[in-house]
Amino acid sequence: MREHILMVLEQIEKDYDIKILYACESGSRAWGFPSKESDYDIRFIYIHKKEWYLSIDQRRDVLEVPKHDKLSIPVDKLLDLNGWELTKALRLFRKSNPPLLEWLHSNIVYYQAYSAINKMKELESQIFSPISGIHHYLKMAIGNYRDYLKCKEIKIKRYFNIFRPLLAAKWIEKHNEFPPNGFNQLIEDLLPTGEIRKIIDNLIKQKMAGEVLALNPGTEVINHFLENEINHLEQYVKELLVDKPDPTELLNQLFRMTLDEVWG
Repeated sequence: MREHILMVLEQIEKDYDIKILYACESGSRAWGFPSKESDYDIRFIYIHKKEWYLSIDQRRDVLEVPKHDKLSIPVDKLLDLNGWELTKALRLFRKSNPPLLEWLHSNIVYYQAYSAINKMKELESQIFSPISGIHHYLKMAIGNYRDYLKCKEIKIKRYFNIFRPLLAAKWIEKHNEFPPNGFNQLIEDLLPTGEIRKIIDNLIKQKMAGEVLALNPGTEVINHFLENEINHLEQYVKELLVDKPDPTELLNQLFRMTLDEVWG
């Protein structure tokens, strides 16, 4: 599949007259617990030629292959590719956008070229906002938690859609840095032992085996844990003060340098 992914990325460059700077895996494969039927959620950052940026009209700054943007070669049905143009990516980077930072922290990188991504990673410690990160992951955890206990059987994926963002927020609180993508890294650090850890380990085994639904395990235990952690993090983030300098000019310079590096 990796060879096919690289071939598709190369064809995207040709069909859309761009250069891809970075392509990685997102979603369950990057988290470390894909099932046999899991899609390949490929995310990439790309740059247009200089002329594309010299326009009085704002242009579309995303590519979604094959969902909305077609390719001249067949694309495997398990592939879902979503790309952001570099200036869009840099604007989101300036806001410490967690989905973008997850791309940069992916442990499955399919392709990387030129120096822009390494320079973004070097700037991350100056730009990352713990407040933005905790708010994002806490909102995600609460949204997914809201009604998950209503059924006797629920999708196993739903549990991870609650626990992973919650643990990501806890990681930021503990380490004051962006969390790793790998779910195992989060639970080893934040839940090394205990009843919740046993429940999560069992759910991982079921997910890896391809099971979709699970009986609601330890509802009271899970509910108590989630309520306590959510309440704690909501209070913690209210008291968090972080003052970061405006990185706009640094990112402008990075963009201009990348344009020259890629296209001359």
